[in-house]
Amino acid sequence: MPLLSADPAAFPAEPPADTHDPAVTAAHDWAAFSALDEMTDHWARPGWSDGSRAYYWMLTFPDDQRLATLARLCQEKLAPLGLDPVPTDGLHITLARVGTPDAVTPGQLDSLARDAESLLPSAFSVRAMPLAGSRGAVRLSLGPWEPLLRLHHALAKAGGSVGLAPKKPTSAFRPHLSLAYNNRRRPAAPVVETVSGLRALPAVELSVSAVQLVELRREGRTYRWDVRRNVTLG
Repeated sequence: MPLLSADPAAFPAEPPADTHDPAVTAAHDWAAFSALDEMTDHWARPGWSDGSRAYYWMLTFPDDQRLATLARLCQEKLAPLGLDPVPTDGLHITLARVGTPDAVTPGQLDSLARDAESLLPSAFSVRAMPLAGSRGAVRLSLGPWEPLLRLHHALAKAGGSVGLAPKKPTSAFRPHLSLAYNNRRRPAAPVVETVSGLRALPAVELSVSAVQLVELRREGRTYRWDVRRNVTLG
């Protein structure tokens, strides 16, 4: 497993001191978020305009009612800020970008899924909560990070074997689950203050038994996807 490293493009830029302890990663997320002066527009991304599509490895939770309930509760409290809430059937953990449909063939997707299947770790669970954020989103901290890092590493290894290695290495991976995206430049303080009042909500345990290879698309100010391959862990 590669060690995490500092990366100015990641958030937080510095990795946490311990990836096995959920309390450590949550505190690290919060320290970085609460130190922000300004938030940026999540949607102002070069090459990722409305209608853009790409293949991604993700973890999706379409049937997790506890996660959906937590998300709705947080989103109701965040509503006065004018963020773009993630639909409850669109909650996900992004793992790795694979490539665009015009550059990746169906045969490569088959090979990627097949190679990944032989490398994936065993099923695991992670805890989602407390709430924190980044420069462009309000999001749930996850912990422990360790099984997510192992999963990312396995997917990166599978991608490399078929010429589809992710641009972002595992050393720069910062696991999180976004609940709302920020849609304009703004002072961070009002968002941080609202989020701080929601950090005592109980955590939700997420079971991870498969990983999804999806064709992700941007529809206005939300993300939607079609699952192309569902690969069972371990």
